[in-house]
Amino acid sequence: MQDKLDELHMDVLKELGNIGAGNATTALSQMLNRSIMMRVPEVKVVELKDVSAILGGEENMVAGILVKISGDINGIMMYVLEYESVRIMLNILLNKNITSEDELCEMDLSALKEIGNILTGSYLTALSKLTNLTMIQSIPKLAFDMAGAILSVPAILFGKTGDSVLFIKTDFNEGDCDVVGYYILIPELQSFDKIMKSLGVV
Repeated sequence: MQDKLDELHMDVLKELGNIGAGNATTALSQMLNRSIMMRVPEVKVVELKDVSAILGGEENMVAGILVKISGDINGIMMYVLEYESVRIMLNILLNKNITSEDELCEMDLSALKEIGNILTGSYLTALSKLTNLTMIQSIPKLAFDMAGAILSVPAILFGKTGDSVLFIKTDFNEGDCDVVGYYILIPELQSFDKIMKSLGVV
């Protein structure tokens, strides 16, 4: 995918990233019942093999929520949170004081999965409205593990998609706390072309 992109494609992808992340920020504000500010997302296309390094290295602990996309568009979306961001969000949402990953219980993981489900759903809803393409997301799957292990799932599946991904870094601000998350969108190559054509970019 990366070698097919020119400046116009990247401008479109950045705009999609901004709108999708903005939609997700609104959903997060409603979920946490707090005012959430969002810095301008960083949007880029990277090779899947380089993502774990961007996430802090293969051994960095992260939470990954994965959904499969079907309908007019086929592919995979992951929402990845660094552990510190997981802790901040769960403490706000559940009014807890989690200090280490060992303290995550079944209720915490369930809440985390729901956060990921709402954020990925909000992003895909925005993308669907912009493109007029149907995007159906599967029931989310959650994993809390090292970044290398989390990314092994899309790495196994990428043969059906491509070796490059749309990588969107989001930075939400709640009071003095920063919540850093990453959307990783891996559309099938034909689906990527559909998205571009629906937006008048060929």
